[in-house]
Amino acid sequence: MFQQNVIRYIHEKDLFAKNDKIVVALSGGADSVALLRVLLAGGYACVAVHCNFHLRGNESDRDEAFVRALCSKLHVPLRVKDFDTESYAETHRISIEMAARDLRYAWFEEIRRQERAQVIGVAHHRDDSVETFLLNLIRGTGIQGLKGIAPKNGRIVRPLLDESRTDILAYLASLRQDYVTDSTNLKDEFTRNKLRLNLIPMMKEINPSVCGTIAETARRLSEVDAVYRKAMQEACSRVKDKEGRILITRLRKETAPQAVLFELLHPLGFNASQLRDIFRSLGAESGRMFYSSDYVVLRDRNCLIVKKREEEIPAWVLHREIKEIKDGFQVPYDVHIACLDASKVTGPLTLRKWQAGDKFIPFGMRGFKKVRDYLRDRKFSRFDKENQYVVCSGEDIIWLVNERIDNRFRVTGDTRKAILLWVEKEDLQD
Repeated sequence: MFQQNVIRYIHEKDLFAKNDKIVVALSGGADSVALLRVLLAGGYACVAVHCNFHLRGNESDRDEAFVRALCSKLHVPLRVKDFDTESYAETHRISIEMAARDLRYAWFEEIRRQERAQVIGVAHHRDDSVETFLLNLIRGTGIQGLKGIAPKNGRIVRPLLDESRTDILAYLASLRQDYVTDSTNLKDEFTRNKLRLNLIPMMKEINPSVCGTIAETARRLSEVDAVYRKAMQEACSRVKDKEGRILITRLRKETAPQAVLFELLHPLGFNASQLRDIFRSLGAESGRMFYSSDYVVLRDRNCLIVKKREEEIPAWVLHREIKEIKDGFQVPYDVHIACLDASKVTGPLTLRKWQAGDKFIPFGMRGFKKVRDYLRDRKFSRFDKENQYVVCSGEDIIWLVNERIDNRFRVTGDTRKAILLWVEKEDLQD
């Protein structure tokens, strides 16, 4: 019965085909041993892989010896690798658990390619998925975190995900198949073990079928999530303009604007507390900025502007060219090029960011105007204001870069030589 259920689940979830080769992650524990045995019984071609992380002393070597003996008995090809897990964790500044996960899955994929196998089979079962559901629920999560463990994630497949731990042990008993036990799984020092050893047994006192109930809830939430994802994808597109700005008026019209904001910004590293602050800022004055490790969000006048934070910002470089005014000369009407009367540009040319108090006479206007007021009238965002440059001749601003030149330095009918100015970003790789 167990074998039939697993094979049916493989077909139902389209995990792999009958003729596919499977790399089986074999720790020696009951779950992975059951996975290998049921796949072999189903006629699938398997290659076993075992990781020795050397974290449990003699127990780690015992597991490896057991796996070697089992694969020899079953005539299954076996690949074994030793890892210096603690050094890897220290070098990458991650936990031992995360280091072991990174190392094993990277190696599994390497073996899969070498063996030309189609998938990597791991032995997560229904109770593991229930633990993940509860763990995410306790920590706080959305629908995505309440789906439990997925049956397929890229090349990783989980054929036992519809079976309970009790079913697995009964199957092994029917085969008179032994296995090894990781002693750390019997201690409640880790959060997941606390759930397995303490919380879930208490829940079973209330509902003996609680694991099956939670698994069914997670399955239904997976279907709900598919609908939610599609609706959110459409909503996220609706609230953004062509430049990728999040328009506040559009966002507010959505049925669940805070949820839409979460979907847009949470993947960029903004946590729940920041997202609440960003949402509250929609009804406040503009100008506030919010930072994640890689991105910054600006609450502008009528939108949220998202930019990637850059460690190195290329500097602007000023270029110039002298032109003789001859018949046929035409002043370039391009905001990215300043055309100035060379006779009036007497001081040294400098390029800098604008400062408070800067003023000039914009070409086509009368009287001085403060740069700050000009940028405000043009409805520049705070990002744009912070990156606005000016070109000066001595103390005089002659060009608000890529905007307007000063009227006093314009080319007239008496101009004999013109200076053309433009700026480009410096290539930091040169």
